Amino acid sequence: MYLITIEGGDGSGKGLATKVVSEVMRKEFPFVSVSVTGEPRRDHPLGRLAIDSVRRKTTSPEREAGLFAADRVDHSHGWILPRLESGIGVVSERNIHSSLVYQGIVGQLGIEKVAHMNSAALVPDLCIWVDCNPKVALDRIKSGTLRAHSDKEEYFETSELQKKIRAGYTELLSGNIEMPTPFDMGAIIGPVLNEGSEDEFKTKLKSLIRNFMHSRPEPVNVRSELVDRNLVSELIKSSRAQSTLQGLGVRPAIREQEWLNGDSPWRVLKNFQEAHSYTLAGSLEGGRVDVPHNVLSHSISSICGTLSLMKTANIRELRKSLGPVRSVSERHTQTIVRYLNEKLGCIHQHRSLIGREAPRSQMKDESRPFGKLAIAIWPLKDVLRKWMKKNPDTHIRFAFGQIIRSGKYPSAVKSTLERIAIIGTGRDSFPLPKNENDLISWWTMKSLSLIHI
Repeated sequence: MYLITIEGGDGSGKGLATKVVSEVMRKEFPFVSVSVTGEPRRDHPLGRLAIDSVRRKTTSPEREAGLFAADRVDHSHGWILPRLESGIGVVSERNIHSSLVYQGIVGQLGIEKVAHMNSAALVPDLCIWVDCNPKVALDRIKSGTLRAHSDKEEYFETSELQKKIRAGYTELLSGNIEMPTPFDMGAIIGPVLNEGSEDEFKTKLKSLIRNFMHSRPEPVNVRSELVDRNLVSELIKSSRAQSTLQGLGVRPAIREQEWLNGDSPWRVLKNFQEAHSYTLAGSLEGGRVDVPHNVLSHSISSICGTLSLMKTANIRELRKSLGPVRSVSERHTQTIVRYLNEKLGCIHQHRSLIGREAPRSQMKDESRPFGKLAIAIWPLKDVLRKWMKKNPDTHIRFAFGQIIRSGKYPSAVKSTLERIAIIGTGRDSFPLPKNENDLISWWTMKSLSLIHI
């Protein structure tokens, strides 16, 4: 759900940087997948028009900038945005900052004018600025290796212009020139100097993208909640399309519509928390157990919730299905899954007798209600967890009423209603809640007519 862009002068190493960054994102972080792209688009008519305008050198600066902007806006909304909304990370070699430098500064149109032309385009969540001495860059451009993979003649390949381009990037990305809105919303990292060994360059890039990902910034172009709801919907569709894995020796899962298994939401949470607290207390006698005390913690809620929407999964499949919003580190995922299996006993594990296939986990029927509940109330889970800590002597069935009627969390309430519309109420006989009072009623499983009295 992040748009990461790689910027810098021609021959600076953007292509290598794009490859390194996308590989780290793909291998180390739980995106649904990672897509790589670039601008201008060589395989799209709008991109080709922009490229041809530079090659011909007969187009006015305004028209040239307009062609690049048209390609970018179409690329943003027709290709990049649908991927971000699906939980896919996007890495783009060049984006808006190229236009601001090439047309706005070097081309002397002014960055404000170029920004205005591109105002409908997406804003990069992170821009990685790759820098290189123009002489080194020109040598790379003119090398047979680079030319074999790229048609670079449409770009500026003179030492004088390369120096201007480098100076333009330095002015813009170092903060000497104020970044025009809305493109001042994203982060900028750099310069990442690429004049040493390739290994040194790769090491720098890997460290920078890891630090950015671990900071978990809120995405600029999409709402995290929307991304996660889309992922939940896809998980449900995928699960429905699968048949139950044979050979596990377990009963079929409870009916999807009756996922609360006859209980109310508050009771499901209470029972699961009590079982967890009891297990944790017993485990602590024999040493430290590195799991959160509250089941509404990010890791337990995310892992139990995701497993409840899947038939079975190994650790790799599970982490990929967590998605970027509910992501948990690989090591902690392994810790939680081991605890759920060996201590709490709420999942089955199946090891293949053939080869070295990783063990697969499956949520037990009696634990699946909590998992689905965790997904349903995800927007309110942190508030609810804090309420439980603050009100240890107040019955949890009153929690939703007090939280919702406080009026402090309208967005989270709305998101919870939207999630329940996807997952279902958990009871065939209980209608979908449509407002705050309905949501309180759902929490207690009392008649809607009674809650309105």
